[in-house]
Amino acid sequence: MIPRSLPTLLFLVLSPAAAMAQDGPTFDCAKAESSAEKLICVDPDLATLDRRLADRFAAAVDVAEGLDTGAEETTKTLRAMQRGWISGRDECWKEPDLRVCVEKRYLQREAELVAEFMLEPPSETVDLTCGPRALTVNTFPTALPGLRVEEADSVYIGAQLAADVPGTYYLRSAGGLVMKDGTIRVSDIYGEETECEVQG
Repeated sequence: MIPRSLPTLLFLVLSPAAAMAQDGPTFDCAKAESSAEKLICVDPDLATLDRRLADRFAAAVDVAEGLDTGAEETTKTLRAMQRGWISGRDECWKEPDLRVCVEKRYLQREAELVAEFMLEPPSETVDLTCGPRALTVNTFPTALPGLRVEEADSVYIGAQLAADVPGTYYLRSAGGLVMKDGTIRVSDIYGEETECEVQG
């Protein structure tokens, strides 16, 4: 006969292990190969970022799969970009400070996913005229602010360059945007800048 106290004892014994599993990253640390993965496995804050990004990615996949048109292609592209992002994260071993690089990659990727798939409402929306270009700029309240720039049928996604450079954003494969000190400038992939004016 099993003592009534045994289930309680098993719960107390197993609970710490379960808690540790929830506190760790989303991947198996026993199979960690890259310097980035090994660091994440011993750094609770980075492990938290890994779990948070996994949640964001899952939410983005849900949005992509639910699109009325282009769902399959969008989901396929999203998954491919995530694999590419993981490869880029693992290249952080080349940087002078591995941890700073890994954290920045996570925060930027989270910002991109939120902005691209509108996982949160934007914190601010501004209409701009930048020379002949008409842009709608949405910023998002992620840990590192995200950016979504709409121009006619095109959408450009980016994030703030770093926590210590507020108002300066990169746009993935499309240049950047600076909104600070009372001026707004947009730049293309060649670095050519155009002054912008707020509309409305």
